[in-house]
Amino acid sequence: MNNNLMQMLSQIRTNPMQFLLQNKLNVPQNMVNDPNQIINHLLQTGQVNQQQVNNAYQMAQRFK
Repeated sequence: MNNNLMQMLSQIRTNPMQFLLQNKLNVPQNMVNDPNQIINHLLQTGQVNQQQVNNAYQMAQRFK
């Protein structure tokens, strides 16, 4: 597995807000504890596209 992906996964789990800020993703503070709200916000504001979300889900399935 790619070490960078594992580091990113670890950072998302331990401090999601820091990960979002480091990757220049803007999410309101009141959403940081709800992954579904974060994803919907990122999609609605055009910060990510549906293909990126799909790819992330596929990648996450490999880590289970």
